[in-house]
Amino acid sequence: MQTKAKQTKEFIVKKAAPIFTKNGYVATSLSDITKATGLTKGAIYGNFKNKEELAIACFNLNVKSLLRRITDHQMLSDSPLEKLFLVTDFYRKYYDYSQELGGCPVLNVGVDAVNQNEVLLQHVQFTIERIENNVIKLVDAGKACGEIKASVDAAAFAKKLYAVIQGAIFMTYTMDNNSYLLETMDLVDQTIITELKK
Repeated sequence: MQTKAKQTKEFIVKKAAPIFTKNGYVATSLSDITKATGLTKGAIYGNFKNKEELAIACFNLNVKSLLRRITDHQMLSDSPLEKLFLVTDFYRKYYDYSQELGGCPVLNVGVDAVNQNEVLLQHVQFTIERIENNVIKLVDAGKACGEIKASVDAAAFAKKLYAVIQGAIFMTYTMDNNSYLLETMDLVDQTIITELKK
Protein backbone atom coordinates (compact mmCIF):
# COMPACT_ATOMS: atom_id res chain seq x y z
CA MET A 1 0.00 0.00 0.00
CA GLN A 2 1.31 3.43 -0.95
CA THR A 3 2.15 5.98 1.71
CA LYS A 4 0.21 9.24 1.82
CA ALA A 5 3.37 11.11 0.81
CA LYS A 6 3.82 8.94 -2.28
CA GLN A 7 0.16 9.32 -3.22
CA THR A 8 0.45 13.11 -2.91
CA LYS A 9 3.58 13.15 -5.02
CA GLU A 10 1.92 11.07 -7.76
CA PHE A 11 -1.17 13.31 -7.62
CA ILE A 12 0.97 16.43 -8.14
CA VAL A 13 2.82 14.88 -11.09
CA LYS A 14 -0.38 13.66 -12.73
CA LYS A 15 -1.98 17.12 -12.51
CA ALA A 16 1.16 19.05 -13.47
CA ALA A 17 2.35 16.86 -16.38
CA PRO A 18 -0.06 18.19 -19.06
CA ILE A 19 0.65 21.77 -17.93
CA PHE A 20 4.41 21.43 -18.38
CA THR A 21 3.95 19.72 -21.76
CA LYS A 22 1.53 22.38 -22.99
CA ASN A 23 3.12 25.53 -21.55
CA GLY A 24 6.79 24.60 -21.42
CA TYR A 25 9.24 24.69 -18.54
CA VAL A 26 9.74 28.46 -18.25
CA ALA A 27 6.10 29.42 -18.86
CA THR A 28 4.78 27.00 -16.24
CA SER A 29 4.51 28.84 -12.93
CA LEU A 30 4.12 27.46 -9.45
CA SER A 31 0.70 29.15 -9.31
CA ASP A 32 -0.32 27.05 -12.35
CA ILE A 33 0.58 23.94 -10.36
CA THR A 34 -1.15 25.05 -7.14
CA LYS A 35 -4.29 25.95 -9.12
CA ALA A 36 -4.36 22.55 -10.85
CA THR A 37 -3.69 20.55 -7.69
CA GLY A 38 -5.50 22.67 -5.09
CA LEU A 39 -2.35 22.39 -2.95
CA THR A 40 -0.23 25.13 -1.42
CA LYS A 41 3.26 26.09 -2.59
CA GLY A 42 4.59 24.57 0.62
CA ALA A 43 2.92 21.25 -0.19
CA ILE A 44 4.42 21.27 -3.70
CA TYR A 45 7.93 22.03 -2.46
CA GLY A 46 7.48 19.60 0.41
CA ASN A 47 7.38 16.87 -2.24
CA PHE A 48 9.81 18.26 -4.86
CA LYS A 49 13.01 20.13 -4.12
CA ASN A 50 12.49 22.48 -7.08
CA LYS A 51 10.61 23.12 -10.31
CA GLU A 52 13.19 21.19 -12.36
CA GLU A 53 12.69 18.01 -10.33
CA LEU A 54 8.91 18.31 -10.78
CA ALA A 55 9.25 18.98 -14.54
CA ILE A 56 11.45 15.89 -14.99
CA ALA A 57 8.98 13.73 -13.01
CA CYS A 58 6.16 15.04 -15.23
CA PHE A 59 8.08 14.34 -18.43
CA ASN A 60 8.95 10.83 -17.25
CA LEU A 61 5.30 10.10 -16.42
CA ASN A 62 4.14 11.19 -19.89
CA VAL A 63 6.89 9.26 -21.64
CA LYS A 64 6.18 6.13 -19.59
CA SER A 65 2.54 6.33 -20.68
CA LEU A 66 3.52 6.92 -24.31
CA LEU A 67 6.04 4.08 -24.49
CA ARG A 68 3.65 1.68 -22.74
CA ARG A 69 0.96 2.45 -25.32
CA ILE A 70 3.34 1.92 -28.24
CA THR A 71 4.62 -1.35 -26.73
CA ASP A 72 1.11 -2.62 -26.06
CA HIS A 73 0.07 -1.79 -29.62
CA GLN A 74 3.08 -3.65 -31.03
CA MET A 75 2.01 -6.76 -29.09
CA LEU A 76 -0.73 -7.23 -31.69
CA SER A 77 1.82 -9.06 -33.86
CA ASP A 78 4.89 -11.25 -33.41
CA SER A 79 6.30 -10.26 -36.80
CA PRO A 80 9.07 -7.60 -36.67
CA LEU A 81 7.92 -6.19 -40.00
CA GLU A 82 4.31 -6.01 -38.87
CA LYS A 83 5.44 -4.33 -35.64
CA LEU A 84 6.92 -1.52 -37.78
CA PHE A 85 3.54 -1.09 -39.46
CA LEU A 86 1.98 -1.05 -35.99
CA VAL A 87 4.23 1.91 -35.11
CA THR A 88 2.73 3.93 -37.96
CA ASP A 89 -0.73 2.66 -37.02
CA PHE A 90 -0.20 3.95 -33.48
CA TYR A 91 0.81 7.40 -34.71
CA ARG A 92 -2.29 7.66 -36.91
CA LYS A 93 -4.25 7.99 -33.65
CA TYR A 94 -1.58 9.96 -31.81
CA TYR A 95 -3.08 13.43 -32.18
CA ASP A 96 -6.16 12.55 -30.13
CA TYR A 97 -4.22 10.56 -27.55
CA SER A 98 -1.51 13.19 -27.07
CA GLN A 99 -4.11 15.86 -26.23
CA GLU A 100 -4.44 14.10 -22.86
CA LEU A 101 -0.73 14.69 -22.31
CA GLY A 102 -0.92 18.40 -23.18
CA GLY A 103 0.70 17.71 -26.57
CA CYS A 104 3.58 15.54 -27.65
CA PRO A 105 5.97 15.32 -24.68
CA VAL A 106 9.01 14.52 -26.80
CA LEU A 107 8.44 17.36 -29.28
CA ASN A 108 7.17 20.00 -26.86
CA VAL A 109 9.58 19.37 -24.03
CA GLY A 110 12.48 18.76 -26.42
CA VAL A 111 12.07 22.07 -28.25
CA ASP A 112 11.42 23.93 -25.00
CA ALA A 113 14.40 22.39 -23.18
CA VAL A 114 17.04 23.02 -25.89
CA ASN A 115 17.73 26.58 -24.72
CA GLN A 116 16.14 26.42 -21.27
CA ASN A 117 17.15 23.36 -19.30
CA GLU A 118 20.07 21.04 -20.03
CA VAL A 119 18.99 18.34 -17.56
CA LEU A 120 15.48 18.14 -19.00
CA LEU A 121 16.96 18.05 -22.52
CA GLN A 122 19.09 15.04 -21.54
CA HIS A 123 15.93 13.19 -20.50
CA VAL A 124 14.35 13.95 -23.89
CA GLN A 125 17.47 12.82 -25.76
CA PHE A 126 17.55 9.59 -23.75
CA THR A 127 13.89 8.97 -24.65
CA ILE A 128 14.55 9.53 -28.35
CA GLU A 129 17.45 7.08 -28.19
CA ARG A 130 15.18 4.50 -26.51
CA ILE A 131 12.55 4.87 -29.23
CA GLU A 132 15.14 4.66 -32.00
CA ASN A 133 16.75 1.62 -30.35
CA ASN A 134 13.38 -0.12 -30.33
CA VAL A 135 13.13 0.42 -34.10
CA ILE A 136 16.71 -0.82 -34.58
CA LYS A 137 15.85 -4.02 -32.67
CA LEU A 138 12.77 -4.56 -34.84
CA VAL A 139 14.74 -4.09 -38.06
CA ASP A 140 17.53 -6.40 -36.87
CA ALA A 141 14.97 -9.03 -35.81
CA GLY A 142 13.30 -8.71 -39.21
CA LYS A 143 16.63 -9.22 -40.94
CA ALA A 144 17.36 -12.27 -38.78
CA CYS A 145 14.04 -13.95 -39.63
CA GLY A 146 14.20 -13.05 -43.32
CA GLU A 147 11.37 -10.47 -43.40
CA ILE A 148 13.66 -7.47 -43.95
CA LYS A 149 16.48 -7.02 -46.47
CA ALA A 150 19.89 -7.78 -45.00
CA SER A 151 21.32 -4.61 -46.58
CA VAL A 152 19.12 -2.24 -44.53
CA ASP A 153 21.03 0.05 -42.16
CA ALA A 154 18.87 -0.30 -39.03
CA ALA A 155 20.25 2.76 -37.22
CA ALA A 156 19.89 5.04 -40.25
CA PHE A 157 16.33 3.83 -40.83
CA ALA A 158 15.41 4.37 -37.16
CA LYS A 159 16.66 7.96 -37.24
CA LYS A 160 14.84 8.69 -40.48
CA LEU A 161 11.62 7.09 -39.24
CA TYR A 162 11.52 9.04 -35.98
CA ALA A 163 12.52 12.32 -37.61
CA VAL A 164 9.68 11.96 -40.13
CA ILE A 165 7.20 11.08 -37.37
CA GLN A 166 8.19 14.07 -35.24
CA GLY A 167 7.99 16.36 -38.27
CA ALA A 168 4.46 15.13 -38.94
CA ILE A 169 3.51 15.66 -35.30
CA PHE A 170 4.84 19.23 -35.47
CA MET A 171 2.82 19.99 -38.60
CA THR A 172 -0.32 18.34 -37.21
CA TYR A 173 -0.20 20.45 -34.04
CA THR A 174 0.86 23.65 -35.78
CA MET A 175 -1.87 23.40 -38.41
CA ASP A 176 -4.39 21.66 -36.11
CA ASN A 177 -4.88 19.13 -38.88
CA ASN A 178 -4.48 15.39 -38.36
CA SER A 179 -4.09 14.75 -42.10
CA TYR A 180 -0.36 15.55 -41.78
CA LEU A 181 0.09 12.53 -39.51
CA LEU A 182 -2.28 10.30 -41.50
CA GLU A 183 -0.66 11.02 -44.87
CA THR A 184 2.87 10.85 -43.50
CA MET A 185 2.21 7.45 -41.92
CA ASP A 186 0.94 6.24 -45.33
CA LEU A 187 4.22 7.48 -46.79
CA VAL A 188 6.24 5.69 -44.09
CA ASP A 189 4.33 2.47 -44.79
CA GLN A 190 5.30 2.76 -48.44
CA THR A 191 8.92 3.33 -47.42
CA ILE A 192 8.82 0.18 -45.26
CA ILE A 193 7.49 -1.80 -48.22
CA THR A 194 9.94 -0.45 -50.79
CA GLU A 195 13.11 -0.08 -48.68
CA LEU A 196 12.80 -2.79 -46.04
CA LYS A 197 10.49 -5.60 -47.06
CA LYS A 198 12.31 -8.58 -48.54
